Amino acid sequence: MDYSFYQHYWWFLVSLLGALLVFLLFVQGGQSQIYQLGKKESELNLLFGSMGKKWELTFTTLVTFGGAFFASFPLFYSTSFGGAYWVWMLILFSFIIQAIGYEFVNKKGNVLGNNTYKMFLFLNGLLAPILLGAAVSTLFFGAEFVVNKQNLAGVGAGNIVISSWQNPLHGLEAVGNLWNVCLGVAVFFLSRCLGNLYFINNIVNEEIRKNSRKHLLYNVIGFLVFFLPYLIKIVVKDGYAEDPTTGVISVESFKYLNNLLANPWIIALLLIGVVLVLYGFIRTILQTRFIFGIWYAGIGTVLVVLSLLLIAGFNNTAYYPSLVDPQSSLTIANSSSSLFTLKTMSVVSLLIPFVLAYICYVWYSMDKKEPVKQ
Repeated sequence: MDYSFYQHYWWFLVSLLGALLVFLLFVQGGQSQIYQLGKKESELNLLFGSMGKKWELTFTTLVTFGGAFFASFPLFYSTSFGGAYWVWMLILFSFIIQAIGYEFVNKKGNVLGNNTYKMFLFLNGLLAPILLGAAVSTLFFGAEFVVNKQNLAGVGAGNIVISSWQNPLHGLEAVGNLWNVCLGVAVFFLSRCLGNLYFINNIVNEEIRKNSRKHLLYNVIGFLVFFLPYLIKIVVKDGYAEDPTTGVISVESFKYLNNLLANPWIIALLLIGVVLVLYGFIRTILQTRFIFGIWYAGIGTVLVVLSLLLIAGFNNTAYYPSLVDPQSSLTIANSSSSLFTLKTMSVVSLLIPFVLAYICYVWYSMDKKEPVKQ
């Protein structure tokens, strides 16, 4: 278990957290189509009540994802979170208004009125998936930053600038890239698909289930229209590769395709994930009595996103390419914490299965009582 092992181990854990976060965006997907699925006040209460049980899991996973990135790959954290701060601030703001929305939406006598807080939830459902998708896409399509690696030796000695952002929009320029927007919109439609599947599974109401199935078909079409071209583009595009001996970063044709071919197990994860997602979607649409699509599509979503994030960093790949200075591009080798830090955190990471078991228990406990039937 050398330094490289721990670096790859922590990239896998961070990627897994990112994949779980995308799955949990079903809450945002549900929020963005509340008024399409529920027409009566009683139906709206069922929808809000169902999502109100789970929204904290998404926010907690987002915070954990950011914390894991900070601890294991601090140079990415300081470069992206410190440079592209406007896009990250907007993402954080959307989750803040979500928390405010759920706190006050059903409270009597709230100052702004229930509709205002419902609008907060809609905005979170709209902005969070698109912005998160665009931000993740920069791992493949790069960003405008420069890293002065010579200053790394002076950390702690004063106000030393290690990385600097080269675009005055500080992250908002990501939405100016067509492919970043393409992934953002794909994640938006995916979150809506998962939201439809969650409502079908979680709420015993024939009208809500009927509307959810109808809108699931529309959202699946939207998801495929945006995601399939993006996936094809990733497979055929060039990437940045790091020479493991010299550390020099250069362009490599079909880099991400080469990463897949070099790791057949990732191809297996990707294919299994795609099959599970499509199975969950198609069977739910075709069989009105089938209500378990969220689990098939959810697990498939985790596997697909995990596969994409793994090929973004494995096989000596620059997972955060610099569009200004290719040698400033970040890899898991040149941006990670020290061996001691990664080793220490790896011991703590052994508790992750227990944390996941606790989350499953909490999920089960919250859903133990059957939802109100109407």
